[in-house]
This record gives sequence, C-alpha cells and structure tokens, in this order.
Amino acid sequence: IRFHGENDSSVDLEQIPDCFTPAQLAALHINEHGRYDCEGVTEDDQGRIYLCEEGDRLIMRWDPRDHTVTNLNIDWSPVEKYFSSDRNAAWEGIAIHGSTLYVANERKWGRLIAVDLNSLKVTDDFALRASHSIWPEPHYSDLCWHDGALFALMREDHVILKIDPFKHLALAEYNFAKMELAPDAAYHTVVPLVVGVMEGLAVTDRYFWLCTDNNGLSRKQHPGDTRPTLFKCA
Repeated sequence: IRFHGENDSSVDLEQIPDCFTPAQLAALHINEHGRYDCEGVTEDDQGRIYLCEEGDRLIMRWDPRDHTVTNLNIDWSPVEKYFSSDRNAAWEGIAIHGSTLYVANERKWGRLIAVDLNSLKVTDDFALRASHSIWPEPHYSDLCWHDGALFALMREDHVILKIDPFKHLALAEYNFAKMELAPDAAYHTVVPLVVGVMEGLAVTDRYFWLCTDNNGLSRKQHPGDTRPTLFKCA
C-alpha cells in the first residue's frame, strides 16, 4: 500500500508480481471445486506469504526466493472434531509469530488453532468470546499478530480481541459497533440477522485497519455505492 499523504483518505495498491499466479496454483493439483475461496493472508519474517483457503481447508505459502507456491500438508487430526461439512465455515484468518502459525476456524465451531511450521503439527487450540456475545459460539473473521499478541476480529460481535495465546486469555476488547453501524457507514446485509460485514484486520502501534466484505451490497444511505470500505481506527 502506498499512501498519498499523512492525512489523505486514499491509497494506491501495488500488485506483487509473480505471486500465487494461475500457473503456480495449477502446479499444485489440489483444487477440487474450480475456484479458491481465500479468506486470510499473512507474511513471515522471511518474506514468505501465506494464504488460508476456506473451501478445501488449504494453507498455501508463496516463497519470494524461488517464486513457488507450496500447499502445507498439516496434520489437522487433533482438531477435526471442530470441522463442519459447510464449506463456508472453515478457515477465516491466519497469522504468524516466529515458527507458529495461527489459523481461525470461523464457526460451527469457532476455534483458534496453533500449528508448528517446522513439524506441521497442531500444538494448541482454544476459543475465546466477546464479553457481551449473544451467540452460542465465537465467530472469527480474521487474525493478526502484533507486538506480542494475537488479535482476533469477531464480526458478529463488532469486537477485536487482543489475546495472549499462551495463557488463552483476552487481554483487551475493542468494540467498533458504533463506527460500523453509523448511518453513513452501515451496509445492507445478505441475512437480516447478520449485521457484521468486517472481514479484514491489520494492526499497527497506533491503528486498527478494518475492511468490509459487503458481498456487493450497498451502504444503506448510499444505494448506488457498492464499494467495500477500508476503515482506519485509532
């Protein structure tokens, strides 16, 4: 991302060349359903980029040194009991700290899973909920690692949780409902009872960046505007 200025509200997005190209993906011979439903992205300290794909529960890694894509053959057996047959209720967020990869099982049942990237084995799993949640289980929509903590975006609760993944503790809770549901920002939703449209999270020292997945629907006060929105929140 290239910002136009400190206080400018627009940015330019620059494509990374030769990254997850059709040819690189075709060489894997792993796509069973004709398309990839990528729901999370992160980068490790070697500049390798990871995608979590929901439909087939894939974790793929692109290496900038040789421009290859690898499907990580992770042993999910310790957490398969949380997996749903719903192909739209799987991986929804990925983050990395050192040699540990964190991936969020979105719902049915929501779970945060830690994987050792050296052994490709699950080392831990747990679930945390927003304090005011009315839902029977947590619903995760993205993850981010920053400054020694794991951050989880809880779409339906309008909350970001700051998490100590070693102690399975929520350290802080940031509620963005007032911002998301403000008349000028609120979107129409596919399902009336589903009011959250935030599906992207990035964290810096000073800001949360939140991005919508509004499924092509418009904002309520702007019926002609179906663009997604990137929110910068102090």
